[in-house]
Amino acid sequence: MIAEAGLAALWLAAALSLLQLLLTVGELRGWYAGARAIRGVAIVQGVLTLIAMAMLIWVFVRTDLSVALVAANSHSAKPFIYKLAGAWGNHEGSMLLWVTVLALAGAILAAGSRRLAERTLVAALGAQGALALGFYAFLLIASNPFERLNPAPLEGRGLNPLLQDPGLAFHPPTLYLGYVGLSVAFSLAVGALLTGDVGRALGRAMRPWVLGAWVLLTLGISAGSYWAYYELGWGGWWFWDPVENASLMPWLAGTALLHSVTVLASRGALRAWTMMLAMIAFSMSMVGTFLVRSGILTSVHSFAVDPTRGTFILALLGIYVGAAFLLFALRAAALKEGPPFELVSRESALVVNNLLLTVILGIVFFGTLYPLLVEAASGDKLSVGPPYFNTVAGPLALILAALVAVGPLLAWRREPRPVFKRLAVPALVAAAAFVISLFAAPGIGLLPRLGLTLAAWLAPASLIPLISRNPWRTPLATWGMAVAHFGVAVAIAGMAADSAFTQEKLAAARPGETLSVGPWLVRLQSVTPAVGANWTAVEAELRASRGGGVRVLRPQTRYFTDPVTETNEAAIDTMLRGQLYTVIGKPDGEGRWQLRLWWKPLVTLIWLGGVLIALGGLLALAGRGLRAWRTRPGAREARGERAWRRERYA
Repeated sequence: MIAEAGLAALWLAAALSLLQLLLTVGELRGWYAGARAIRGVAIVQGVLTLIAMAMLIWVFVRTDLSVALVAANSHSAKPFIYKLAGAWGNHEGSMLLWVTVLALAGAILAAGSRRLAERTLVAALGAQGALALGFYAFLLIASNPFERLNPAPLEGRGLNPLLQDPGLAFHPPTLYLGYVGLSVAFSLAVGALLTGDVGRALGRAMRPWVLGAWVLLTLGISAGSYWAYYELGWGGWWFWDPVENASLMPWLAGTALLHSVTVLASRGALRAWTMMLAMIAFSMSMVGTFLVRSGILTSVHSFAVDPTRGTFILALLGIYVGAAFLLFALRAAALKEGPPFELVSRESALVVNNLLLTVILGIVFFGTLYPLLVEAASGDKLSVGPPYFNTVAGPLALILAALVAVGPLLAWRREPRPVFKRLAVPALVAAAAFVISLFAAPGIGLLPRLGLTLAAWLAPASLIPLISRNPWRTPLATWGMAVAHFGVAVAIAGMAADSAFTQEKLAAARPGETLSVGPWLVRLQSVTPAVGANWTAVEAELRASRGGGVRVLRPQTRYFTDPVTETNEAAIDTMLRGQLYTVIGKPDGEGRWQLRLWWKPLVTLIWLGGVLIALGGLLALAGRGLRAWRTRPGAREARGERAWRRERYA
């Protein structure tokens, strides 16, 4: 009955999404006053989808093999955390998670938005209900997660072993939370265009959703990058795979939207541009959903192989995105322009930031979809890989990083301050880094050298807004901006160092033989069998030395039976100066084992930078929330009353 309860909750939620849409139409047309009812329907819908998701998790935890999804993606011997992750580590479950987060976001919007004009909020809830309705239809018609099997099999197939990793268990939910945060920004933009209420209040209402979504996307992409780095055993942290690009494109659009909505909330400017970016950002999340869930790509992330599902998602993409951009085309001309600003101002810097991010997004979008379009039209298979993206997008990203140091130092509307004098120290640090790199590493490429130089420029420049300010009185939003920009510098330094200084060794060795990679001597001590909860393995014992103590690493090749899969489990020794990365391969039949060894100086800065960027976003989000709480209606009177009582009874 658990599966039936989940399916019933899903049907009821779908009915409520339709009711929410109809009530919104009636409210906007003036047929009746239903704002309170619309809020209530949105909240109940969120609760019902949460129940449906909980029921799916329950049948996975119980390993109820009479449910087809459980039988195809779980196994009685699987560790508990992977039974849990199996609920969303597949096509149907991931789409149910998507619509659950979508409905919960709508419920939070309905319950928590008090400063936005009621008519605009109602229109936004109607747009959110329309989005949810399409995904409910997709689940109930094409991808029922609660479908029963009769008779039930004796054992399940098990989750893809590549997905059996603690980090990846939480990677998809993090990305989905980010995607759906962008859906709320999309719905708010649609609602504002319908009512013509595009101004600072809309920017303030939209900003927390965009900022929260951006933080989650940053964490999700960083976690996914590190998972691919250590789980796939190929030693790379980004390969410009279409599935990777599917998550990067919403992040790029979300980054542009975050800066644009800041201008809208603070100054009331960039109104039409912000509305368009809100639509583009959610459109990119829909494109990513289509690429990953339609089966058009062959990837560990791609679950659907039924063309009907891909067609359904493509139809939803066309309907939602097409309708939204048609609305924008009809209403954008009527939007009032915000206050003007000078050419040299923070607004101008953010406009340039947006333009560069949008161009990079276009480059990634074209490089990702072009091979698919060519294959669909002619049947020819093309591959667009790192050389294209690094050559075309890399220089633009470096220009963007250089400008990030300047924007926060400019004033709104005009710039009377000597900005370039304040950047003298970062310029000297960058020049010193460039000269040192010429002498210390003359053989590295141009892009890595420029990356190291720009990291040295941006790191001190990002801290300038904090200089000469009382740290306890500095707004959390300013701290967040500084930390996030410093994180960008740290990540760039890690990427450049990995590209410039990584050393690799591929060889076959017998137990007892020693190989060298970079400054390390690595001895293959032994190769022995190993056994885990649901796998067997061949495990190598490696002893690595560098002038002093010995470090022991144990890479494995694992073999799973449910389903039959072989995986490489890299052994990585992390230290302050970098990582020693080791992988064991196949025997050659003559007593030797293939070994892949990498020495990667400063590579961990990539993910440390990602964490700092997300931390900066969290600080900014907390600062905005604290400010909103302090300025809520009645807050000033309450603070005055408390101060009066303290003085009276002191």
